[in-house]
Amino acid sequence: MPVLDREESIEQAYFFAAFRERVLDGLPSQDILAQIGEELLSTTKLPLAIGFLLTECKLTGLMSPAMARLDHYFTPFQTFVIAGAELDFSRLPMDQALLILEREARYRAESPTAPGLFVYQFEAISRNRLGYANGLDAMAADPFYEAPWSDYISLLRSRLGDVDFADLIYSRSSYHVTERRRRDPDYHSKYPTLFGEREGKIARANRGRDPNGRGNTTRRFPHRHNAAAQPMSETLLLQPLQKDPL
Repeated sequence: MPVLDREESIEQAYFFAAFRERVLDGLPSQDILAQIGEELLSTTKLPLAIGFLLTECKLTGLMSPAMARLDHYFTPFQTFVIAGAELDFSRLPMDQALLILEREARYRAESPTAPGLFVYQFEAISRNRLGYANGLDAMAADPFYEAPWSDYISLLRSRLGDVDFADLIYSRSSYHVTERRRRDPDYHSKYPTLFGEREGKIARANRGRDPNGRGNTTRRFPHRHNAAAQPMSETLLLQPLQKDPL
């Protein structure tokens, strides 16, 4: 699927925010979809997507199967988060799932970076216990990530639990390359460098602190963005979610 343009991301952010507010008001999903579909810009593809969601929701009561069928519009991560909230015994409330996707869409509407999006998505999976295996598969399939990032995310699926998460960050940082070149000026990493100096320094300082190799990644590995690129303040974008089920 292609990466959506800024206008589509802005409309998606509105959709998820409005949906969340009305869920908290106790409205049924079908009524919400019908209302919001009439409020969106007709110049985007979202009204058509919502129309399909509404039709499928009337038949099954679920949105995630329809989102999976609209894989040219909704990302695998978006579908994965909503599917997690729709499970019969889900620990993730639907309003929190929509909050995750609202913030992500706001970030995508500005000037997103691969490290910033990675940290946000991984943190959402970790803090809400959505499951690393399927969650990382969904992240790796996101069209925003180029091949080196997709390969790296797929690698995490097999390495988490065996290798400290901080090591996985540090080994792919420019800081790691700098440190190695101090000892060996001819050193060249055999893997693509994905993280910057700052992320590498933070990762190195946190090596071994989490016995599970996981945890609050945004607190340990915050990723700064240009102020103009932030749809909300960075603190709000990457802070722990308001209704943490842990």
